[in-house]
Amino acid sequence: MSTDDSTPPTRRKVLGKIGTGLAFAFATPALARQNAATPTTGARPPAQSIVRDPVTQYVRPPFAKQTQPWPGLASKMVPPPDHGEKSYQGTGRLTGRKALITGGDSGIGRAVAIAFAREGADVAINYLPVEESDAREVIALIRAAGRKAVAIPGDIRSEAFCQQLVAQAARELGGLDILVNNAARQHSVDSILDLTTEQFDWTLKTNLYAMFWITKAALPHFQPGAAIINTASEQAYDPSPNLLDYAQTKAAIVNFSKSLARQLAHRGIRVNAVAPGPIWTPLQPSGGQKPDKLPVFGADTPMGRPGQPAELAPAYVTLASQESSYATGQVYGVNGGNALP
Repeated sequence: MSTDDSTPPTRRKVLGKIGTGLAFAFATPALARQNAATPTTGARPPAQSIVRDPVTQYVRPPFAKQTQPWPGLASKMVPPPDHGEKSYQGTGRLTGRKALITGGDSGIGRAVAIAFAREGADVAINYLPVEESDAREVIALIRAAGRKAVAIPGDIRSEAFCQQLVAQAARELGGLDILVNNAARQHSVDSILDLTTEQFDWTLKTNLYAMFWITKAALPHFQPGAAIINTASEQAYDPSPNLLDYAQTKAAIVNFSKSLARQLAHRGIRVNAVAPGPIWTPLQPSGGQKPDKLPVFGADTPMGRPGQPAELAPAYVTLASQESSYATGQVYGVNGGNALP
């Protein structure tokens, strides 16, 4: 099941701010660990530490016109997304942790699964059965990192399956202490008059109900130090008119994350969210964008391009790690320069 992305409007309003401590956590510990781990004998440094121009680091519009049936496969996208398969190098920040990631076959979820494994975590991923080919690649990458990988296909619109998903992940991983609610449904519809009840229900069940069911099922497995990370979107703050149902679910995810963070803080369980901007994932060619809009996807961000899933993974790693022990109820934007809380 593909991950959560959004259509980039041309203007943003700053509705809040992220604590400076969280921003500092994203930069300093990771760089310090990379520098400490980089040998001084002329060996090639970790890919993350190589300084590049972020404006030109990845492919820019225009893109080829392309469509796929829902939910889409990363392997069929042109160009293929970068999930960090060749670039992400861990530094042991999640050693011994056990994570469940929904939508882990492609997009942001895939990038997070790769990063978590290379940081030392065992990982279970959920996805739709039709995404099996993408999921097999992720499972192989997790195992190549020397970590345990658990594949659990199924439709999270079912409460019974959500409960089964968590139980199986905890059983096969030997516990659970990181949950990433990332799977999402996004489909562009220009008018509310054309938005069917079936699609509205599909979007809310996938994006909201499943998050509620999975989180509720996971909490009994959590001990102090556990982390929940929900994928929100810049759409929560500046919604596009063609994503009426999707945008409102993302606004609800922000609210859910902040409210649950207050509810669980005394238990030592942190809850945060990441709000991506336009990210190059299978959501886009499988209905998330109109086919005639896809060639210019991400062009109106300050960086002039969409983000790649690999550029999101470090945010999830930091929010999951003990380095962010004082960060809860926060929303971290990764969006190419658009202003967000």
